Amino acid sequence: MEKTRKLVIVGDSAFAEVAYEYFTYDSEYEVVAFSVEKEYIIKESMLGLPIVPFEELERDYPPENYFVFVAIVYTQLNRLRTRLYKAAKEKGFAMASYISPHAFVWRNCKIGEHCFIFENNVIQPFVTIGDNVVLWSGNHIGHHSVIRENCFFSSHVVVSGFVNVGKNCFLGVNATIANNMSIGDDCLIGANALVAKSIESNSIVRGKYGEITPQVALRMYGVKE
Repeated sequence: MEKTRKLVIVGDSAFAEVAYEYFTYDSEYEVVAFSVEKEYIIKESMLGLPIVPFEELERDYPPENYFVFVAIVYTQLNRLRTRLYKAAKEKGFAMASYISPHAFVWRNCKIGEHCFIFENNVIQPFVTIGDNVVLWSGNHIGHHSVIRENCFFSSHVVVSGFVNVGKNCFLGVNATIANNMSIGDDCLIGANALVAKSIESNSIVRGKYGEITPQVALRMYGVKE
């Protein structure tokens, strides 16, 4: 694929390595560097590319010439990825997205900026996905559902029709959300959990019987707001 855009990936984790592979071999982006906040830099390069301080990124990589993608998972219930995404925008960078050509995305879906959607996701008609959302491989997002900004979905999550998922949520592997449910902001839906009734913000849902623990998700992730 012809490379028409230059990209800096923020992060040096496994997700950054994975993002590098997808952008390099399956997109129009040429990855030219990685970037990490200065106090967390522990090596000079990764995958043959330099790691540059995030605080100085715009000096060496002018925003008018480079795109940025923040390859960070759900640390601090997605707060770290969100903070760096917003900081990159404030520096003037345009934000990159990756949507796999092997994902099924219906024609009238609305997908925000700075999203990473892996292969084998099914996104049905009239779905809306906000900014800064990660959908790992193999999820089902049912018709007329809304996934709000800064969410992270692991693999094989089933979201039925007319579901609303609030901001900053994490959904674990094989979680299932029943039809017409509403999930508040800042929720953690555990692996294999069943959500069969709407839940309030800052809740944790565990297990196949959908045990709900309210007002604990932010504390568990050490988020102070």
